Amino acid sequence: ALAVMERQLAQTPFLTGADYTIADIALFAYTHVAHEGGFDLGPYPAVRNWLGNVMDTPGFVPMQDCCG
Repeated sequence: ALAVMERQLAQTPFLTGADYTIADIALFAYTHVAHEGGFDLGPYPAVRNWLGNVMDTPGFVPMQDCCG
C-alpha cells in the first residue's frame, strides 16, 4: 500500500489529486503511525511529504492519544 501511495503522491500533493479529500483523512490515520507497526517510511519521501501536507491543511486537528 505504501508503494502505491508513493507513486501517486510523487505526482500529486494529495491522494486523489490537488485537493484534500476523505481519502487523505482515512489513510492519514494509520500512515502517520506506521512506525508503530514496524513500517519504515524512510524509502517513501512523497508519503512523508504528504503527511506534512495533511498536517498543514487549515483546520487540521491532531489525533489525541486515546490510551495514554
